[in-house]
Amino acid sequence: MKYLVRDKMFAIGDDYWIEDEQGRHAFLVDGKALRLRDTLELKDPDGRILVTLRQKVFSLRDAMTIERDERPLATVRRKRLSLLRNHYRVTLVDGTGLDVSGRILDREFTVEYEGELLAHVSRQWFHVRETYAVNVVREDADAALQIAVAVCVIRMAERERED
Repeated sequence: MKYLVRDKMFAIGDDYWIEDEQGRHAFLVDGKALRLRDTLELKDPDGRILVTLRQKVFSLRDAMTIERDERPLATVRRKRLSLLRNHYRVTLVDGTGLDVSGRILDREFTVEYEGELLAHVSRQWFHVRETYAVNVVREDADAALQIAVAVCVIRMAERERED
C-alpha cells in the first residue's frame, strides 16, 4: 500500500493528512508546538494516536524515539560508519532492528528487516513537487511505524544538513 506524503507540511505546529493510494485520509500528522522537544503525533482518521515521534532539541547524539501508548517502541539513530550512502538504524524495544539506507534527502530509500524489504520511500511515483510516497511492501508490516521511520530519518537528515 502506498501512502502520499507532502514534505514541507511537517513543521512543528502544522497538521497534515497522509493519504492512501485511493486518496482517502489514512493518517493525520499532528505537530506539537511549544514543547522542549520536537514532537509529532501520527493519528488514525478517528483521531486516535498511533505513534508519537520525539526528538530532544539539545542532545549529544542525534536520535528520535517512536512511542506507542506512551511507551518506547523504537529509537532511530544515524549509523556513523556508513561512507557511501545515508544509513540509519532503528532499534526496536525487543532488541531487533530495522535498517534504513539510500538517498534520504532525495526521498529515495528503503526500510529493511533482516535483509527483507518492508517499505520503499520514493518520489518517482509522483510528479507533484515536495511529494513522496511510502510504499509499505509487506502486508503484515506496521504502516504507521514505517511512515514514522520515514519521517524520523528525513527530519534527522535535514537537521544534519542544516548543522
